[in-house]
Amino acid sequence: MAEILLSLTIIGVVAAITLPSLTGNINERTWNTQRKALYARFSQAIALLPALNGYGTITEDESGSITEDNVTETFITAGLSTVLKINNICDADHLADCGITSKFVDLDNKTVASFPGKLVEFNSAIDGTISEGNGHTYTVSNKNTKAAAFETANGESILVYYNPNCKAPGSDGSGSAWYYAQNRVCANFIYDLNGTKGPNTVGKDIGFITALHPSDSIVVAPMPVTKNHIKGSQQPDGGKVCSAIDSDIRMPNQYELSAMFYNRLLLGSITGYYWSSSLEFYNGRTTAYLFSLNIGYSTLQHERTENAQIWCIKR
Repeated sequence: MAEILLSLTIIGVVAAITLPSLTGNINERTWNTQRKALYARFSQAIALLPALNGYGTITEDESGSITEDNVTETFITAGLSTVLKINNICDADHLADCGITSKFVDLDNKTVASFPGKLVEFNSAIDGTISEGNGHTYTVSNKNTKAAAFETANGESILVYYNPNCKAPGSDGSGSAWYYAQNRVCANFIYDLNGTKGPNTVGKDIGFITALHPSDSIVVAPMPVTKNHIKGSQQPDGGKVCSAIDSDIRMPNQYELSAMFYNRLLLGSITGYYWSSSLEFYNGRTTAYLFSLNIGYSTLQHERTENAQIWCIKR
């Protein structure tokens, strides 16, 4: 009997040690599979919409304050719901009714009190005058539209930030040598794969899908790898560095970096410039976009002339 009890005790100790790890691995695989399926559904749905801008109306009073704002709800009801199965729609004052959590954990493992209810509050760098350094500034103008939310037929909770003034590439006056993300993003979706259930953590059950350009839209869903910023690297080294972490990990392209800039609230601490995997032949040499996640601005730089950061992602 003593031997049996000893054996059971050992089995219990081993189980207590290994089960949390096994459960965590199963959850990670489940979330990853669900995330990819959600991205596929959104990509297919958005491709069916003729344009992403122009939904709803915005009314301003004499001071410029928005008095009526139904653009995000209209984008969902008149746009997304025609190409995507949606069970429930919630306005900015009732986001919790669609399973939007009151707080979440960002990639720095810090708790953020809540998701903002308006676009510019979600990311203040998408409106106003932006300093690029060296005396250069760029002014962007986007309305502080209200957020909305919906639940999918599969049970995911989706928070939506919508920019009805999004523009096509080049229409904002920027050329091929520079890139501003502020006016390119039309719709940004924060998803929670299991609603208010835990862990409500970015990189696990919470992530984002971003749609850029009003027509011929580009839809991206980068999942930044936590705590794996590689500093002082040249652009051609990034692919090797990321793939060495895991075969599924890559460098982000300029559109994925735009999505990361837009969702910087979810990413935690961000400093400096980051290389993209997007290459162009410009002024007689190979160049790549060097992107600031602080201000949403990038320039084309020779791939071997600058040392910057690399932030690897999962797709």
